[in-house]
Amino acid sequence: MGEVLVQLQNVGVAFSAQRRVGSGRFWALEDVSFTLRQGERLGVIGRNGAGKSTLLRTLAGILQPDRGTIRRTEASFQLLSLALGFVPHLSGRENAILSGLMIGLRQRDIVARLPAIQEFSELGDFFDQPIATYSSGMVMRLGFSVAIQAEPDVLLIDEVLAVGDAEFQEKSGHALRERMRQGQTVVLVSHSETQVASLCDRLLWVEHGRSVLEGDRDSVFEAYHRDLHHETAGP
Repeated sequence: MGEVLVQLQNVGVAFSAQRRVGSGRFWALEDVSFTLRQGERLGVIGRNGAGKSTLLRTLAGILQPDRGTIRRTEASFQLLSLALGFVPHLSGRENAILSGLMIGLRQRDIVARLPAIQEFSELGDFFDQPIATYSSGMVMRLGFSVAIQAEPDVLLIDEVLAVGDAEFQEKSGHALRERMRQGQTVVLVSHSETQVASLCDRLLWVEHGRSVLEGDRDSVFEAYHRDLHHETAGP
């Protein structure tokens, strides 16, 4: 077992919520506990609105918990975010540099990686055109190609594998699998159980802002599917 990188105990995150009468707080996360170790590939599953994306933003340090505790080492966490800071009137090349700076790369490093970004994105001559001329799929491909250049201790992935066409999705998945083979610690949120099953060895099941079960992939999937079947079947 690798070194413990982060441990959450009874973590909750609340947002202000306007109601018909008065105001209150909406708990996106109510009570989440789990441990992440170095080299693990943890998939986070659950229904829509379960709090999975909020959990990733909390791990990244973008959100701070309103209750509970997070104990972490000095490990760096990076949320794999597409189109981060993209400016429409600038070219793909210029946006790649800006986005690279925003994810913590030094300018000389991101400039040195521009040929690799252009090649991986498959944008060709469009790399030097304003991204205002791009399709949404082209923007996402550029975003992934830049984001994958980051080298954090823990890579947090939120539904970004559905990038471009099927061929590029396979390519982006292969790039992530290669990272994992090199020991990259990953936390993945995806609605695709196929992707989760192929990329992750452990799962965390989150429901209504609460961690339901954490463990090996097969055991957690079995319990999750049993719950889905029970809900569908009804009383």
